[in-house]
Amino acid sequence: MYVIVVYDTAAERNSKVLKTCRQYLHHVQRSVFEGNLSPAQLLRFRRRIEAVIDHSYDHVLVYTLPPGADVVRESLGAGWAAPTDIL
Repeated sequence: MYVIVVYDTAAERNSKVLKTCRQYLHHVQRSVFEGNLSPAQLLRFRRRIEAVIDHSYDHVLVYTLPPGADVVRESLGAGWAAPTDIL
């Protein structure tokens, strides 16, 4: 299934959430990730994020689209350069 993740976390947890998201999804904008995950991968991802965030402060949105759904992404404005720290 296609997954979109958007997060807003405290600065001290940003790097952990970012690292976890990068292990599963593609980084498309500052705190936005997207990509295809199997149900098992999505479950593992959710568990890892749940372990990192502070549930009383941080906020993570996980949008899932069913298999076969048409995903249409429209980019407006200057956009965001791809990360340069990928090996």
